[in-house]
Amino acid sequence: MNKKQKYRDLIAQSFDFPQRDFKEEKGLLEWNDLPLNEIVAKYGSPLRITYLPKIGQQIQKARRLFNAAMANNNYNGDYHYCYCTKSSHFSFVVEEALKNKTHIETSSAFDFDIIKSLEKQKKINKDSYIVCNGYKPQRYIDRILEAYNNGYKNIIPVMDNLDELEKYGTPSSPMNIGVRIAAEEEPKYEFYTSRLGVRYNDIVPFYQQKLQGNPNFKLKMLHFFIDTGIKDVNYYWTEFHKALDVYCDLKKICPELNSINLGGGMPIKQSLAFDFDYEYMINEIVSQIKTTCNNEGVDEPDIFTEFGSYTVGESGAVIFSVLGVKQQNDRENWYMLDGSLMNNLPDIWGLSQRFIMLPVNKWEAEFHPVNLGGITCDVGDYYNSDAHINQVYLPKIKPGEKLYIGFFNTGAYQDTLSGYGGIKHCLLPSPPHLLIDEKAKGQYTYKLFAEEQTAESMMKILGY
Repeated sequence: MNKKQKYRDLIAQSFDFPQRDFKEEKGLLEWNDLPLNEIVAKYGSPLRITYLPKIGQQIQKARRLFNAAMANNNYNGDYHYCYCTKSSHFSFVVEEALKNKTHIETSSAFDFDIIKSLEKQKKINKDSYIVCNGYKPQRYIDRILEAYNNGYKNIIPVMDNLDELEKYGTPSSPMNIGVRIAAEEEPKYEFYTSRLGVRYNDIVPFYQQKLQGNPNFKLKMLHFFIDTGIKDVNYYWTEFHKALDVYCDLKKICPELNSINLGGGMPIKQSLAFDFDYEYMINEIVSQIKTTCNNEGVDEPDIFTEFGSYTVGESGAVIFSVLGVKQQNDRENWYMLDGSLMNNLPDIWGLSQRFIMLPVNKWEAEFHPVNLGGITCDVGDYYNSDAHINQVYLPKIKPGEKLYIGFFNTGAYQDTLSGYGGIKHCLLPSPPHLLIDEKAKGQYTYKLFAEEQTAESMMKILGY
């Protein structure tokens, strides 16, 4: 056999490999040094994995880069890292983030039930910032006021529209608030302006008419959110500078304004070819805020970020095994999986999202192009292209051989979008969920957070 036909050679020729998170030893893939083949052989497939140490690593990386950029630019503000809970509400994720001294960004009244539970366990500090985003029904506003009156004085509800302020009535003491800018969307969008936030031209008049001299509220934060996230492209920088102009205009008449919130996360690795210069981008953000503020003669603000996918995305993986092989015509080979892609990784189906996809074993085998098929009866339950190429290549397998396939960096949004623990397409069960922590280098603890969903639980949900 020509060794260039081996799967490991395909990867070595296509990417800079091995990488920090991925390496191959004796034909087996290791992810964050975890022996994946042993894990899936023990716990079965499909299997969802959360590697908890990655959450802290991501937080500390961002904090280190922002602090370094502030030092390099002689920046006078502080940096505050908020975890965006909607990316994953699981207790083990939120608690891991809080261990790393993060603050919280909420999007729902029910976030405050989580906060109450964390408070009972003494896992959250009332000095923490709680940034409250979203269009707020009265229940959400009531929970914000309840938390504020209960001692969370650093809570900051971010005004999403011009009428929201009146719904807070008269707080027990002057409350800090923010206001969100309704950014213009990318040209490819079906609408021009975000449905969330206040239009650029309305923000200064909003302050002058409703907040200036108001003894009940202090405008502390300007919130800037771009749906596509932080990217080094003209669109991002254009909207970023428009937001900075609004900040400077407001700061000149609103001395208590002291923070800018960079909503929209940093990208995460979705291909082995991923190449994003975090250090450059963060330094450029800090530098441009400093320069703009200096040119306008105002103090530079504290910087808040709300990283969700960046915090938790790279901690997650889903592993399937190949049930069988089908050749449907002269060119198309199908590897049929033992789970559903559209159920377990709904972004694949709904958004054509691509994740890092690699075989767990058989790296020494020859490879060929394949399509991956989920086990549901739906035509959309498939995966046929990686982020870097319009094709999927995987090792060849013979009858009776086992091949495990992993999708990586899947830790954000997939569980909530798929309705974790609920009813899935074709009544397929939620897979078991394995938490992995690290006691010492190379020594891991394994905890089965949830068994595979049972037929009894599904029948109960359905009313039988």
